Amino acid sequence: MMNFIKRKVVNYLYNFFLKIEPKYYNKNNSLGIIIGLNSFIEKPKKIDGAEFIEMKDNSSIGHSSWLGAFDKYINQTFTPKIMILNNVRIGNYACITAIDEILIKDGCLISEYVYISDHYHGFDPALNKSPKDQPLFSKGKVEIGENTFIGYRATILSGVKLGMNCVIGSHSVVTKSFPDYSMIAGSPARLIKTYDFENSYWKDEIN
Repeated sequence: MMNFIKRKVVNYLYNFFLKIEPKYYNKNNSLGIIIGLNSFIEKPKKIDGAEFIEMKDNSSIGHSSWLGAFDKYINQTFTPKIMILNNVRIGNYACITAIDEILIKDGCLISEYVYISDHYHGFDPALNKSPKDQPLFSKGKVEIGENTFIGYRATILSGVKLGMNCVIGSHSVVTKSFPDYSMIAGSPARLIKTYDFENSYWKDEIN
């Protein structure tokens, strides 16, 4: 009987706090992140290093996202920064993690389940350690140019710089940088089209 009552009480308290927990976080209730005017984050899965994360104006991040800016890992120290500029839309379940810098410029549209990271775990068999116990490495900052579209479940890896008005196909794994007006797809991602301004269309690239 006591166990039954205990379960009822626990369920009541869980549902009570679930109802009062905010569904959106903005500049007045920011999880420690600097959030600009008319910007918001739907209820995230996890936030690490909120003090190193900033969103400018009129931007949003969908629910169940993980934003992580790590200033230390095991015996390493970093100066991380995640900067999301104006009029950016990021879909649900995004994962964005940094030990260096990730910059997402104005007007970007990022689909659900996108992974963006400027680092990776080392994997040296000579250390005889799990990857989680090995050092983190970065090839440099990640930069997403203005008005770029990133498709569903795409991955953007360390050191990548994407120019403005790029299109990244769904499920792509981007391991290197591409210039303005590039359409890329694949794993690893390759250039498939560029924009022809003279004729106003996306022109196939000959590989």
